[in-house]
Amino acid sequence: MFYKEKMRNIPPTGVKWLKAAHLLFACLWVGGALSVFFIQAVLRAQGAELYGMDLAAKLADDLVIIPGALGCLLTGLAYSLFTPWGFFRHRWVAVKWGITVFGVLFGTFFLGPWLNSLAPVSKELGFAALGDYGYMRARDLNMVWGGVQTATLIFAVFISVLKPWRSGQEG
Repeated sequence: MFYKEKMRNIPPTGVKWLKAAHLLFACLWVGGALSVFFIQAVLRAQGAELYGMDLAAKLADDLVIIPGALGCLLTGLAYSLFTPWGFFRHRWVAVKWGITVFGVLFGTFFLGPWLNSLAPVSKELGFAALGDYGYMRARDLNMVWGGVQTATLIFAVFISVLKPWRSGQEG
């Protein structure tokens, strides 16, 4: 009991800083995911531009999405350990944990490798990459499942604000 009380003893100012950091990382993750999705779904390449688009998407992943996802994971962990929110005390927090952990793992083992495979092919083949089966398969999988992941992340943002499934004693 003493351990739990001591672990959850973060001062109010610390909670505000933690919340600000968590929001910043969420903005990075969601904003980066939206950027990659729109680069792939909306922009149309002509010639060597395909490589530029693939490289831009990869850089957005490496420099924005990955730090945002890891930051969300770590600040969420701090929230759960050092504040009364916990991991499973509230259903909406548990759902957010599921979304975060699944998102990090799915991004690491599927979305990231699919995305990382695109730029080398388009650099070598240029516009002809659009006729390459492996390139198109990775691009299509990344676009579809990246879109699903982005929608799920946006859902997690709304869960954070609306706090559905609550018992009435939450704030």
